[in-house]
Amino acid sequence: MAGEASTIEPKISSIHLKGSLNSTFDSMANRLSSLQMFSIKNSADSLIILRVESRNIQKKPFLFFIFTFRKDGVDIDYSIGEDSSSKIRRLYVLKNFIAVLSLVTDLYEIDSTDVFQLLDSGIDDVIGSLSQSYGSLFNSYDSLFNKYREIRRLNIELSGANKNLSVQASMLSSENAELKERLKSLETYSDTSLISMIEDWIESHDGTIDINEFANAYKIIPPRVEQVLNKMVSMGYVELKG
Repeated sequence: MAGEASTIEPKISSIHLKGSLNSTFDSMANRLSSLQMFSIKNSADSLIILRVESRNIQKKPFLFFIFTFRKDGVDIDYSIGEDSSSKIRRLYVLKNFIAVLSLVTDLYEIDSTDVFQLLDSGIDDVIGSLSQSYGSLFNSYDSLFNKYREIRRLNIELSGANKNLSVQASMLSSENAELKERLKSLETYSDTSLISMIEDWIESHDGTIDINEFANAYKIIPPRVEQVLNKMVSMGYVELKG
């Protein structure tokens, strides 16, 4: 299969335009000598400008175009790849021809009517070859692009809001930590304070104390209450019964 593909030859197409030489081909060659992508060959009867865009496996020119300027007109010969659009290829070659011609308009004159008609028909061919579905596809693309821009705008706004929320969350976390510390300090009683509180409790509860009830009333962990009670017993402040 690879061997067969290498033998495929491109299609060749030609265009002829009326024209007239106002100077010499030598002058044209000198003017166009700066075009590095082109090969230029001139003689007394013609000026040939060649550009090879690609070559096949045998190194032979595959995609190319040739502008042959004669004293009474120009021949444009070009190749078309098998998988290429002949209409777009024709317009592309004409574009390059006009670019070259623009450098020598004072040395060589082309019938402008022919050029304009070629361009007009070439553009019409390309536009006409675009299916209706392409227009629908473009409209869909345009709509999606607008949605993309709106989503991008919302994303920027949400990113800014998220940053603000992060700052606020950090501030609230800090405030919460401070409140916890304050609450902890309020819930933490010294031994002296607890002894006084326990004494008041015992006095108001007929000389008894329920450790869990007391701890729950003052939001103190029972082991802490028990610790102070043991201290009070050892100091003789209270006595254990039964």
